[in-house]
Amino acid sequence: MIADIPKIKFTGSGNFFLIAGPCVVESRAVLRDVAGRTAEISAKYDIPLILKASYRKANRSRIDSFSGLGDTKALEILAETGAEYGLPLLTDIHNPGEASLAAKYVDILQIPAFLCRQTDLLTAAAKTGKWVNIKKGQFLSGASMGYAVEKVRYAGNNNILLTERGNMFGYTDMVVDMTNIPAMKKTGVPVIMDITHSLQKPNQPGGVSGGDPEMIGTIGRAAIAAGADGIFLETHPDPAVALSDNASMLHLDMLDDLMYTLTEIRKVINKIEK
Repeated sequence: MIADIPKIKFTGSGNFFLIAGPCVVESRAVLRDVAGRTAEISAKYDIPLILKASYRKANRSRIDSFSGLGDTKALEILAETGAEYGLPLLTDIHNPGEASLAAKYVDILQIPAFLCRQTDLLTAAAKTGKWVNIKKGQFLSGASMGYAVEKVRYAGNNNILLTERGNMFGYTDMVVDMTNIPAMKKTGVPVIMDITHSLQKPNQPGGVSGGDPEMIGTIGRAAIAAGADGIFLETHPDPAVALSDNASMLHLDMLDDLMYTLTEIRKVINKIEK
């Protein structure tokens, strides 16, 4: 099914697909660095790759947190980088009016988790004809995401992805229930595991989310074993200075080893499922 995504490669490899990139378009240099390295790793392991980055962060806790370079400027940088490396692109939208603008530049519109029940937003994304990746709300079960899928299909679009990103556990922690992966696969659409946001520690006293990046590999291995079709992760050449979500990102230097491990697990799963 993902073979229909424009510009995507290696879809016949039997591997999982990867959505990867920095949290936000913070500079042309960082985005090119991440795109170039992830493209190399994608080719090395025959992993279908989608480059992601938010052109604007509309959900920051603090008013003084970085939210973007400006919508058009960030989208242009994203589009230019995708064209340079021949990669399909994904970005978030936050209200119905953003759908048509972002659709001019990217191949996949992502619905943030907190907004996954917003009918007008889902409908606007669907009507662009682009692929729509819906992140499961931190307050929902996997099975309940069938209703979000129905809304996009009702609007005439069958190009849908679902992403698991954990559930709130108290006020400042997340937990991941791997049974949500097979539950969401019953909708008939590809299911992705977000292995970085699921390790966030939101609502910290300083107004900046924490994280537990040491567990990224653990969540990734479990997700592939549980049958995830794709992996979503945020990566940066120097997470310590990233302008958003720096506490939960994967260091770009660690991506190759992680993709090797997950690819080997996927080979085992493919043999078992034959």
